Amino acid sequence: MVQSTIKNIILDFGGVLLNIDYNKTIEAFKQLGIPHFEKMYAQLHQTDLFNQFEKGEISKEQFIEELKSFLPTNITDDAIVHAWNAMLLNFPKERLDLLLHLKQNYNLVLLSNTNFIHIEQFNLNLYSEHGISSLKPFFQTIYFSCEMGMKKPDIEIFLEVCLKEDFLPSETLFIDDSPQHIEGALRAGINAYLLDTKKENIIELLHRLQLIKK
Repeated sequence: MVQSTIKNIILDFGGVLLNIDYNKTIEAFKQLGIPHFEKMYAQLHQTDLFNQFEKGEISKEQFIEELKSFLPTNITDDAIVHAWNAMLLNFPKERLDLLLHLKQNYNLVLLSNTNFIHIEQFNLNLYSEHGISSLKPFFQTIYFSCEMGMKKPDIEIFLEVCLKEDFLPSETLFIDDSPQHIEGALRAGINAYLLDTKKENIIELLHRLQLIKK
């Protein structure tokens, strides 16, 4: 990838911008009564239930009812939502500052596999942490899988974003922390980098790629 050719940046959300910990949700559901929740949900492999929810094929209410079938009868809807949201951690302010900087120099969009429960909770957290109600001012466009009816790593979602934004894949960079999503972007002809969050954060990666302009 030649730095000077990049005009567009597509960023993942959870793990790249928002700190997340899947194990917190796994542990929360274990406490509610699902001893092997990690077999139902993990970063690299998800069952049809979670895929359907992230693609917007089932409602919040249907998702909760399906999870209830695996849980003791006394577990409330609120308890399920709380456990599901346990993975959502903080959004560091320096990453908000990064987004403002990037938007001045690139066409910047967000592309996230997510669901309506997480969107609602994240916006509440964002307001609590930073006094803002949405990330919309920080991006040209925000794409959520549950609103698009498709999700990463399917090549169609990358092609759809490029089509709607009038992006040339060769001039576009995608950053994600999931290897399978990187593979999908590469198949679409997009430049893509895997963020290894154990080694560096998004700001450090962009500095290393010389994509943060002074």
